[in-house]
Amino acid sequence: MKYTLGLMALLFFSHANAQTNWDVANIHEALKKDATIVIRNEEQFLDIKGINAAKYDYKITATIFNKAGDDFAAMEEVYDKFSTIYNIKAVLYDATGKKIKEYKSSDIKDQSLISGFSIFEDNRLKSLKFVSNSYPYTIEYSFSQDFKGLLYFPQWRDLKDFGVSVEKSSYCIQKDKNYQMKYLSSTGLKVDSTSIGGKIRYKWESSQVPALAKEPMAIGIDNLSSWVKASPNLFEYDGSTGNFDNWNNFGQWIYKLNEGGNQLPEAFKIKIRDLTQAARTPEEKMRILYQYLQQNTRYVSVQLGIGGFRPVLAEKVATVNYGDCKGLSNFMKAMLNEVGINSHLVMIGNGKPSLNAQYSSIGQANHMILAVPIGKDTTFLECTSPYYPMGFIGYGNSNRNVLLVTEAGGKLVKTPAYNASQNYQVSKTKIKFNNENDIDVLINTSYGNSQFEDNLRKTVLEPSEQKKRALENSNIPIETFGYYKCDQKDKTKPELVEELSFKSKPLLSKGGDKYFLLLNQMNRREAVPIKIADRKTFFSVPYAYEDKDEIVFELPQGYQIDFIPKDILIESDFGIYTATFEKKDGLLIYSRTQKMNDKIYPPEKYSEYVDFYKKIVQADKQKAVITKTL
Repeated sequence: MKYTLGLMALLFFSHANAQTNWDVANIHEALKKDATIVIRNEEQFLDIKGINAAKYDYKITATIFNKAGDDFAAMEEVYDKFSTIYNIKAVLYDATGKKIKEYKSSDIKDQSLISGFSIFEDNRLKSLKFVSNSYPYTIEYSFSQDFKGLLYFPQWRDLKDFGVSVEKSSYCIQKDKNYQMKYLSSTGLKVDSTSIGGKIRYKWESSQVPALAKEPMAIGIDNLSSWVKASPNLFEYDGSTGNFDNWNNFGQWIYKLNEGGNQLPEAFKIKIRDLTQAARTPEEKMRILYQYLQQNTRYVSVQLGIGGFRPVLAEKVATVNYGDCKGLSNFMKAMLNEVGINSHLVMIGNGKPSLNAQYSSIGQANHMILAVPIGKDTTFLECTSPYYPMGFIGYGNSNRNVLLVTEAGGKLVKTPAYNASQNYQVSKTKIKFNNENDIDVLINTSYGNSQFEDNLRKTVLEPSEQKKRALENSNIPIETFGYYKCDQKDKTKPELVEELSFKSKPLLSKGGDKYFLLLNQMNRREAVPIKIADRKTFFSVPYAYEDKDEIVFELPQGYQIDFIPKDILIESDFGIYTATFEKKDGLLIYSRTQKMNDKIYPPEKYSEYVDFYKKIVQADKQKAVITKTL
C-alpha cells in the first residue's frame, strides 16, 4: 500500500524565469533564522494529457547550511513499469553560487527497490547523493517523468519540515476542461485559475516563508504551511478503470480488484475445517483461525498487481506462508469465508489522520486490516502482527475513519478508540528495609493496550538483553540483580506483566538526626517541558493513558515515621494527577495516579501545559521524614 511517485513533489522548470545567482549572500536574513535548509526555488508542473496519461516536470534548488541538512541533499525518485524518468540534470554550487560540479548520467544510480523485508517486482529508484566538503552549499536538480495511468497526483507543501525556509515555491496543474479532478488546499491559500484554449491551469505559490524551529510534542506544521492535495476522479490504470469521486465508488474499485482472489487450495480447505470442527461459536472459529494466521505466516511487503493495491491471491499465501498487509488480510478473509464467517477488507491510514469524509483519494490510506461483523459487534483484526491478541489493532489504527470494502462499495466506519483507562500502566512495588544498606525490592507492573504495544518488544529479547535493559532503566538504583520476567500471560488480552527483583543501593539520605526518604521511587517526572515563547504549532501527547503506581515501604525495627506529606490533587484540561500518603500497620504507603488526555491543543495552551508539569515535577519530589529510635 505504501507506494510513492517520489520523495518530493515534481517541479516544472521554466528556463526563461530561472534564477542563476545562488550566492548565499542573496538570502534574506529572516530566512536564515532557525534554518538548516533554504529552498531557493521550487517549481512543479503536472500536465494531465488524459484519463491515463500525464507528464511531470520538476526542478528544485536548495541551500544546505550545515551537516544536519545533508540528508536533504539527495535526489530519490521512484518509478515503475507505468512511468519513465528522463532528462535528469543536477548541479552542485558553492556558497558564492559558483558551479562546483555538473553531474553526468553515469552518476545517477538506477536500482531495484528490494530490501530484506520487501519484495518489489516493478518499482525502481533513480538516486543521486550530493556531497560537499564545505558549508553552506547549494544543490539543484531537475527531471521529467511520463505516466501511463493516474491513480493520484503528487502533493505540494511549501514548508517541507522544521528548519526549512522557502524563498519561492509553486505548484501548477494543467488539464483539459472536461477532465474530472478535485483538490484540497490549506486555509487562506489562493489559487490562480486560468483558461488557455481548451485547457484549465491551476497554480498555487508561496514565497519568503521563514523556517520553524522544532517544537516539543508538535503534531506537524499543517496549520502553518501552505499545501495542496489533488486527486483524479475518473481514472484508468493498468487496464483497470474506476472513479474516486466518493468513498463508495472508491470501495467498489478495491472490491473488484480482489474478485476471485480469496480462493484456497482444496487440501487447505479441509485443513481449515478440521481445525475449527470442535468450535461451538463463530468467535471460537475466528480465534482459532487468527491464531493459525499468527503462528504460520509472516509479514513481507509485496508490491504486486495494480500499483501494489491488489492483494496477493489467498491461494498463494496458503502456499508460501507470507504476505503483506493486503495479502494476509485477504488470506484471513478467505479462511473465515471457508467456515461460514463473512468479513470485509478495510483500508486505513496507519498513523495517519482519519480518512476525510468529503474527499476520497488513494493517498490517505497506507495499510489494510480486516473487519469481522458477528451479530451486533464488529471485531477488527490486525493481520500482520504475530503478537497482538484478536481484536487489538494498535493505537496507530485506532479511533479513525476507515474504508470498509464491501460488495456494495466502500463505507466509512470508525475503528475502536482506546481511552486512558485502557492504555494503562499499573505498578505495585514493595521496598523492604532490612537495614539502611540492605534493601529488598520487588516490582510488579502490568501494561495494557497502547502501553502493552510500547513494551511488547521486551518479550522477544534475549534474557541477557532483558537484564541489561532492566539494569539501565530501573529508577531505583540496583545493587545486586535478582531476576526479571516479562510475558503476555493471557494471549487473549493486550496485557504484559513484568516482574523485577533486586537489592537496592541505599535510599535514605541523612540530615542532622533525621532521615529523608523520596517517596516516588518509580514513575517520577524530573524534567519540565521546555518553555517556548510564541509557540506556533499545535501539540498533543501520543495517546491518552493512565499510570497507577503504589509503593509500600517496610522500615526496619528502630525507625519511626515523623512526617508524611499531605495528599495532592492537580487537575487541568490536560489530565489529572493525584498522590496519597498513608501510615498503616507500620508501613508507609505511597500511591500515585497520572491520567492524561489525548486532545489536540492550540499553541497558546502550551504555557498552561508547562505549568501543569511543573506542579507534577514538584509533587513527585515529596519526601517522608524518618528518625532512628534505637
